[in-house]
Amino acid sequence: MIFHAIGLMSGTSLDGLDICLARFEKQTAWSFEILEAQTLPYPEEWEEKLRNSMHLSAEELLALHSEYGFYLGKSVKSFIEKYQPEHIGLIASHGHTVFHQPHKKFTLQIGDGRAIKLETQLPVIYDFRSQDVLMDGNGAPLVPIGDELLFLQYDACLNLGGFSNISLKVNHQRIAFDIAPVNIILNALAQPFNKNFDENGDLARQGKINQPLLDKLNALPFYQQAHPKSLGIEWCNDCIFPLFQETDTLDLLTTFTEHAAVQISKVLNENRLKKVLFTGGGTYNAYLIEKIKAKTKAEIIIPDKDIIDFKEALIFAFMGVLRLNNEINVLSSATGSSADHCSGVIA
Repeated sequence: MIFHAIGLMSGTSLDGLDICLARFEKQTAWSFEILEAQTLPYPEEWEEKLRNSMHLSAEELLALHSEYGFYLGKSVKSFIEKYQPEHIGLIASHGHTVFHQPHKKFTLQIGDGRAIKLETQLPVIYDFRSQDVLMDGNGAPLVPIGDELLFLQYDACLNLGGFSNISLKVNHQRIAFDIAPVNIILNALAQPFNKNFDENGDLARQGKINQPLLDKLNALPFYQQAHPKSLGIEWCNDCIFPLFQETDTLDLLTTFTEHAAVQISKVLNENRLKKVLFTGGGTYNAYLIEKIKAKTKAEIIIPDKDIIDFKEALIFAFMGVLRLNNEINVLSSATGSSADHCSGVIA
């Protein structure tokens, strides 16, 4: 069986829309090849709209849901015109997360899949998270199904995106959970320096660690919770940003980078991991990677650029393929839902 699918991913750090066209083949096991991929940075207007989406009225949010769906559809259409692929079986869209409150039984990723279908005339699968939340799950992380079936050669897969998350095998079960915020905080702390992000960790490298602040960060109750667990921007607004009020901003970057490294290395060490695949934009933060390496004996594998940048979009494409074939694409051992299931709305 061979499938060609496009995956769309928009992360919490708002650095752009990832589009990945991949070929998937199933013989005894699944294999994949990334054929084309690109990140479309958001125009300032769209970055602003998405950043402020959580403050909109219900009516405005519904309008944005449709508008963003058409924006995604037009973006994919341009991608297809640029690369002229021979085969595309489906588009799988993660959408952009506005609210994520699984304890209240809801999560919202905007970008109406029906609008994407109208623009592209291709089958679209979207809204991968809601069903899991209704089944008592966290609705996250979803990527572990791809780690389980496409990246089994590693002890664990760790993503450094807006949030850091990990998936690994424990007692023959794939578990996964969010570890700590990363780019969603570091990017915000880089803004006063007229930077969208702390490139290579160069800013953090210049500051000093504020030990009292680091202690407060490391003492947050989330880090003591058992998995499965997940984080959202609401948690950062409630628990992280209020701690930053009285500190020099450069030292904030240094301290938060240290905090992320402490929490990530703690998870690697507690699970005695030997070989860990690192992906996501935070992988380019050389200072953060140095800090993690100094705190763990685990071998940190940094793959080629396409995997670093597009692994999440690749796996959403794969989840779309599984959905179309009515195969399990969400693991309850990762999300905490009542059962493994096949999720995603088909347009």
